[in-house]
Amino acid sequence: MSDKPIDLSRYMNQEPPKKKRVLILCTGNSCRSQMAEGFLRHYGKDRFDVASAGTQPSSVNPVAIQVMDEIGIDISHHRSKHLDELRGQYFDYVITVCDNVREACPVFPGGITQLHWRFPDPPHSKKTTDKVIEEFRRVRDMIQWKFKQFAESRKEPK
Repeated sequence: MSDKPIDLSRYMNQEPPKKKRVLILCTGNSCRSQMAEGFLRHYGKDRFDVASAGTQPSSVNPVAIQVMDEIGIDISHHRSKHLDELRGQYFDYVITVCDNVREACPVFPGGITQLHWRFPDPPHSKKTTDKVIEEFRRVRDMIQWKFKQFAESRKEPK
């Protein structure tokens, strides 16, 4: 018998587990899907690779940025993307957050898990009133609860 230690590394998987890829879809990719992306990045940390897109993208709504910033999540660097920008990429989960995009959503092949969580569309008012901000906060809190629950339910066992 040799005193030299046995190198077992060639028998073990050298790569850490890959992140689950999640695509969050909404029509405009301006509010709900942007907030959901921010929450999943926050709560999922290094377990998820998250993207969001829309079928008719516009720009990230400044009120969405504001209400997320109120709770310490910065989405000011996000940009609204068209679903076509992500064509050909693999996702483990596709989550639709509005009914319109669910109906228009392409079929994703393979073992992809598709989920639909409908959230109300916050007002797209030109004037930002206290009532508009409160509605954004209400929708934000609904999205936060659901995506926090999603991230926590998919933690790796210790």
